[in-house]
Parts: sequence; C-alpha cells; structure tokens
Amino acid sequence: MTEEPAENISGGDAGGGRESAFPAAEEPSSRAEAVVDRLGGMYWQKRYGGQDGFECLVRTVLSQNTSDKASQPAHDALMERYGAGGPADGGDLARSLAAAEQSRLAETISHAGLYNQKSETLIRLAKRVLEEHGGTAAFDAFVREGDPEAVREALLGMKGVGPKTADCVLLFAGGRSGVFPVDTHVHRLYRRLGIAPATADHETVRAVLERDVPPAKCGFGHTASIQFGRDYCTARRPACLDDPDACPLGDLCEQVGVYPATGEVVDPADADVEEVG
Repeated sequence: MTEEPAENISGGDAGGGRESAFPAAEEPSSRAEAVVDRLGGMYWQKRYGGQDGFECLVRTVLSQNTSDKASQPAHDALMERYGAGGPADGGDLARSLAAAEQSRLAETISHAGLYNQKSETLIRLAKRVLEEHGGTAAFDAFVREGDPEAVREALLGMKGVGPKTADCVLLFAGGRSGVFPVDTHVHRLYRRLGIAPATADHETVRAVLERDVPPAKCGFGHTASIQFGRDYCTARRPACLDDPDACPLGDLCEQVGVYPATGEVVDPADADVEEVG
C-alpha cells in the first residue's frame, strides 16, 4: 500500500509536510459543494487510489461496525499472518485467506469485533476472488482498470459487500473520481444539514452527493465528512446544541433533528420537517 501524501491540499493545520490551497470554487454549484469546500479549510486530503484492491476490500470489511482504532490492529495482525510479510501462499493474500482455518483467522482479527462473522466473510470473499479472477493480482487489476460500474456491480454481487464497502474499494484502490462512499457519519451529516432528504437511505444520500459535488472533490468530501462527524456533528451531542457558533458549518446547516432550545437530538428521519427534493 502506498503512503499517504505529504502535501496538505486541504489547508487544515493537522498533519505534516507542505501546505497548498484546497481548490474551493468561487461560486459553489450547490450547498453540498459549499460544505465540502468549507471542510477543505479544516482537513487533510488522504490518498485516493494506490491501495491494492483485495487488501482494501479486506481492510474495509474489518472496519465494518467498528472504529479505525479497533480495525487497524486487526488488519496489521492479518497481514502479518496471511499477507506477503507472513507465511502466505506465494504472497497471494486471496489464496492465503481462502485456505485459512476460520477459527485461527477469527482469533487473528479479534480486535475488529464480530470476528467470527468477518472471518467467514473474508474466507468466502477470498474464494470468490480465486474462482473469478484466479488470484489477488488479477483482482487488483480489475478494480484499478475495469469499468467502474462493472467493478461496483461485481463487488455488490459478493455476499458481505454492501454499497459503502464497494465504494471505498473504488475510491481507495481504484482511485475513481465521482465516488462518495456513505457511512454512518456521512448519512447523518447530510440529512442533518438538510442537503439530502431526512428519510433518505444510504444509497439516496450517495446519489445526492455524487450529483451535487464535483467528481474531483467526492473522495475528499467522504473522508472530511467522516472526520467532521466525529469532531463536531456527533450523533448524540452535536457542537451546535450548546453553542450555535461552535459549528464551522452553522450557516450552511438546517439542523434537521437538532433542537437547541430543548436540548433534544433525534435522527433526521424522526424530525418534523418537510422533505427536501
């Protein structure tokens, strides 16, 4: 896997390396683009593309329903035991995982939570990759070079791979522009902002964002929105609840489901609002 870039093209203070300007539009084409541009002054851009496709798929499965702090040690332990650095089958991660003993793999990734379910999923995915592509290298090339819609459809056809996982593989391994994966933070944030319908499911939020955010900004929008959801717009206690000036996106937000006057916070789908189109 390639290293994260040293250059800060987002303008935020955190991180190392050199800084350069985030390409904010003088006149954003939509409120969603205005949000992403505002986040561009706060956070660093990660690397989009460059990861190995199957390892990225494995990493994303491990991250399901858990934090990066928990999934990273599980990924590292898995790669040490089954990857090129460990006793893998010829350095082929898919072949190594396909032959893995499920209980041993579960023990290896126990930090990630749901380790029995995830170990079964990883073995099943590895076998599918071997059957359809013959090995890790061919699958990686398919993710990198195949038609994006065909790649997404193939990934979604694998049991245990949902839209967010498929889109993360397209973004972080395939380097595809115009892909805006929607996790729980993104789903909450853009409905709370009033940019997506309050009752929208994950796929509807994705469609709105990929329509309204320029393709080159979608990858950054995904990672920056997740960080903003963790830092400011948390599920139970968003920053605006106690101080209306505490949120950097306050002037762009409709506060759907957030009621500072009463201190109540509900899911946007449960808020008393008119649907946006």
